[in-house]
Amino acid sequence: MPADGIPADLDAFPKLLARNARTFGDRPAYREKEFGIWQSWTWAQAKEQIEALAAGFAEIGLAEGDYLAIIGRNRPYLYWAMVAAQHCGAVPVPLYQDAVAEEMEYVLEHCGARFVVAGDQEQVDKVLEIQSRLHHLETVVYLDPRGMRNYDHTRLKAYSDVQAAGRSSAPAVREAIAARVARQGPDDTCVMLYTSGTTGKPKGVVLSNRNIVATAKASADFDKLSAEDSVLAYLPMAWVGDFIFSMGQAYWAGFCVNCPESPATMQADLREIGPTYFFAPPRFFEGLLTSVTIRMEDAGRAKRRMFRSFMDLARRVGPAILDGKPVSAGDRARYALGEALVYGPLKNTLGLSRVRVGYTAGEAIGPEIFEFYRAIGINLKQLYGQTEASVFITQQPDGAVRADTVGVPSPGVEIRIDENGEVFYRSPGTFVEYFRNPESTASTKDAEGWVATGDAGFIEEGSGHLRIIDRAKDVGKLASGALFAPKFVENKLKFYPNVLEAVVFGNGRDYCTAFINIDLTAVGNWAERNNIAYASYQELAQHPKVYETIAGHVAEVNRSLAEDPMLAGCQIARFLILHKELDADDGELTRTRKVRRRIIEEKFADLIAALYGGRDSVYTETEVTYEDGRKGRIKATLAIRDVAAAPLRKAAA
Repeated sequence: MPADGIPADLDAFPKLLARNARTFGDRPAYREKEFGIWQSWTWAQAKEQIEALAAGFAEIGLAEGDYLAIIGRNRPYLYWAMVAAQHCGAVPVPLYQDAVAEEMEYVLEHCGARFVVAGDQEQVDKVLEIQSRLHHLETVVYLDPRGMRNYDHTRLKAYSDVQAAGRSSAPAVREAIAARVARQGPDDTCVMLYTSGTTGKPKGVVLSNRNIVATAKASADFDKLSAEDSVLAYLPMAWVGDFIFSMGQAYWAGFCVNCPESPATMQADLREIGPTYFFAPPRFFEGLLTSVTIRMEDAGRAKRRMFRSFMDLARRVGPAILDGKPVSAGDRARYALGEALVYGPLKNTLGLSRVRVGYTAGEAIGPEIFEFYRAIGINLKQLYGQTEASVFITQQPDGAVRADTVGVPSPGVEIRIDENGEVFYRSPGTFVEYFRNPESTASTKDAEGWVATGDAGFIEEGSGHLRIIDRAKDVGKLASGALFAPKFVENKLKFYPNVLEAVVFGNGRDYCTAFINIDLTAVGNWAERNNIAYASYQELAQHPKVYETIAGHVAEVNRSLAEDPMLAGCQIARFLILHKELDADDGELTRTRKVRRRIIEEKFADLIAALYGGRDSVYTETEVTYEDGRKGRIKATLAIRDVAAAPLRKAAA
């Protein structure tokens, strides 16, 4: 057996599909809610669907080495398209479904996609808008036929028609596909995923079969995932996390992938499915807790008292019970009563009652938020990963879960910290290269396979856990020479339910300042309960009482920073609340909601100048992009608030 532990008959997705159809043939492989009803396909049925589609792809000319783009929401048919492309020896390239046409144009032209599988009319329209500038595109296959009847079908084909052609294809076509599958090995390309493009154009990350399958095996073994588990596939298909959870681990372990009816019904579908394995970014868990807090504020006095009493108990003993640590019999009995009256019903309402393993990653999560979920018995853990690592760099083992670290190296992963504090890793999941970008490949991965993460951090002595401080390129110094770590401060601000996003400035300056985005749901509910009328996000954001609330949060963050000698200089002296939410359509965020710091600094240079110019307000005009693609401008006068610095903690004598 190879060193990575992957036998030759399981080193590619078509081979794993064949194994699953044999071993788990009658078990559910995919579910999708459509028209309010859950549809289900077993592994044997999924194999038939995929092989028919692969033959259909071959009939329309999909060849070995071709690139096939997939655009749409999470649907079994689109996951099948990825595996069908692999059967043909082609490379699937999933795109973000909310990307605008210009963003799609770059990816489709860069990878040279000859074929596109589009989920619906909206995605087809975006491709047709740019087709004259795509020099390789030949055919667009659409899944949902609604609205497509009167389109010119010269270069369009219905998904169902392609599948039907595959089912009626000659035996020679199936034999040719079988030969293509037989030629595949661990070093062949499995998928190409594009980075979010935080600092520039997205890069195509080439991941091999070995990268994905070995990582899926190691991470599934780490958490003992099996065919008994299930996952909800709701995150963007273009994101590496969805690929490793909904494709890699699902095919290795043989568990079921459940697709919600739409993003709008995701929460309701989550409750109906009750997955045992679940991943969500911190913002999702923060949003759930915000909704719980809002609902409890509206509950009766007796219910609020009971909830708070049992939550106090849960915070004290819940994590220990979850980790199997000693807890007194009395506390266990009271916790069991809380499970019946509060924790169990709450988990069921949230859709998390069956979660055996839950993960969060991408940003730091507030300790209070993290401990809330563990306190009520949800095994929520943290991981640290990248597209270039096939996700997993570190994971938190059961019994060693903490809010302030991202865990220990995942199985097969090596980590080292460079002299400047940057984290490096190498593993079986390390990407092959950046597509058509040897310069970036060489600057990111050295000859020995060590990959620069771009993050600054350190490994704790004793525990071996990794702690991430900030993006290495964003870490700087204030004019005084004090350390400047904006992401660390931004995450502290975003721990508050009222704060949706924050951007901190200060590198090379005398003090730190911040832009704040309020969370409209949380702040709007607060306004309603306090009889505060408002007509728009902009009006609510500039309300004096909202400024008072946010100023209080900033002051609390300053007090927290004052207790850390290394980061005490990062206290925020002045802030303003933005008149609009930062938006990916406006170029201010990536599609994975990462802040494009340089673009924000350029776009809002007048606001930054006002923050550092001593002014107490600033007038601004900002271009925005509406949902239909039209451009407009919004005008606002923004207040600027000063916040006192907290006294530094005195060193112990």
